Amino acid sequence: MFCDACGAKMEAGQRFCPFCGRMLVVAAPAQPLPATAGAVPPPSGAAYLPPPRVASNIKLLGILWLIHAGLHLIPGLILFTVFAGAATVLPPDVPLFVHSILAFIGLALCAISAVGLVAGWGLLTWKNWARILTIVLGVLNLINFPFGTALGIYTLWVLLPAESEKEFQQHAAVMGGGTF
Repeated sequence: MFCDACGAKMEAGQRFCPFCGRMLVVAAPAQPLPATAGAVPPPSGAAYLPPPRVASNIKLLGILWLIHAGLHLIPGLILFTVFAGAATVLPPDVPLFVHSILAFIGLALCAISAVGLVAGWGLLTWKNWARILTIVLGVLNLINFPFGTALGIYTLWVLLPAESEKEFQQHAAVMGGGTF
């Protein structure tokens, strides 16, 4: 068997592709459509399986965290490099401690960005610790309106439910996402 998304070879009985995480869709025998309009009932004996929340959203979520962290890293690096040295960018009547405060803000933005980059990388490589780290960052980002709030809500929607924890652990085991 081969994955219909990435073409990777899959073993018999696998429900998810070990490379891209896509759920294997088993084709049911063709049945005639009912004459009435509305929802099509599942074939007899088949239960409806909703699409996996984590597997279908984890790649996008990881990429969004990398982008979000990268966008915070740019001003952090600028603030730190400009104000950490003895450069006199500000007017001479500004107190000297303002340079230290701006350099500290730049350093804090760089540190926060580094944690976001680690979280995004961890999600993309299915590391077990990445789910918890990203949930914590998502909660903290809820106050960062508007983009941080949207990313925080999306993060919590994907990763917070108990079913998502089980699915993430299953995928992490298949994808080889160990402790680090």
